[in-house]
Amino acid sequence: MTPPVPPPAAPLPTTTLGASEVPVTRLSFGTAALGNLYTEVSEEQARGAVDAAWDAGVRYFDTAPHYGLGLSERRLGAALRDRPRAEYVLSTKVGRLLEPGGPGGRDTEGGFAVAADRRRVWDFSAEGVRRSLEDSLERLGLDRVDIAYLHDPDDHPGQAFREGYPELERLRAEGVVGAIGVGMNQSAMPARFLRETDADAVLLAGRYTLLDHDGAREVLPEAVARGKSVVIGGVFNSGLLADPRPSATFDYGPVPPEVLERALHIKRVAERYGVPLRAAALRFPLAHPAVACVLVGGRSAAEIRDAASLLAAPLPAGLWRDLRTEGLLPPGLPVPDGP
Repeated sequence: MTPPVPPPAAPLPTTTLGASEVPVTRLSFGTAALGNLYTEVSEEQARGAVDAAWDAGVRYFDTAPHYGLGLSERRLGAALRDRPRAEYVLSTKVGRLLEPGGPGGRDTEGGFAVAADRRRVWDFSAEGVRRSLEDSLERLGLDRVDIAYLHDPDDHPGQAFREGYPELERLRAEGVVGAIGVGMNQSAMPARFLRETDADAVLLAGRYTLLDHDGAREVLPEAVARGKSVVIGGVFNSGLLADPRPSATFDYGPVPPEVLERALHIKRVAERYGVPLRAAALRFPLAHPAVACVLVGGRSAAEIRDAASLLAAPLPAGLWRDLRTEGLLPPGLPVPDGP
């Protein structure tokens, strides 16, 4: 006998980004995997993952042209198209235009299991930002996105600050988007954006996790001081904190031995309390007052349901005490339900 399907959950609690009126759910869905990150995901799996996120109460979805050369945007747009547009928030990113004339074969440059039939062209100019957003809307099949982030401007700071960011401000002033910011895998430039611009939020990937606390030095304090928000991505450091083993990936590459041992040590502490490492990794960033939400990726409905269940898992105070005592968590960082 097939077990009954549980009814959809009510939307999760929300927080607005910075001074904007854009609400994001505490648990949100990052859709790089829907662009076939590392391995292929079927159309059915992709749709099932989005449906599972919705049923779990997730109402904030993030994508980017970079993810599978537009495949993530197309799949996400198709999965959301029949949902009430006022009931969810969507973000995409600008800075990489997708042009025809790719090298062919597979997308080894981006790490996505898709045909390399287009090429990514870096462009943080004002014209490039506006065109990127228009192209994204066409792929999504939607009339608007709520949040636009400059995507990985690491090697293009001059153009990003002089041209790309001011264009985002104009788009926000025109009401084309409701909130703006930058999404990166480093801390220094996002901290600069918080100090020098009127961005609503930064999307910080992999730099505030149980393994990497770099974001706590500048980004998170700057956000708190300036009334801005941080969206945390990469809470599992691209896989290691989900399942620590020698073949796991760390920050999208092989895991160094010393980092693997640290992850395994954290896992052993969590197991003393019967807590899945994934639950501790997911919940840790949410304790910081600067953090509006965590973006969790998933390539199946089961993975999304797992993340939603972990969000509600009880976490004993002793877990965080032991992590501090054993030198795995610096003193002073906020932890869930504790000082």
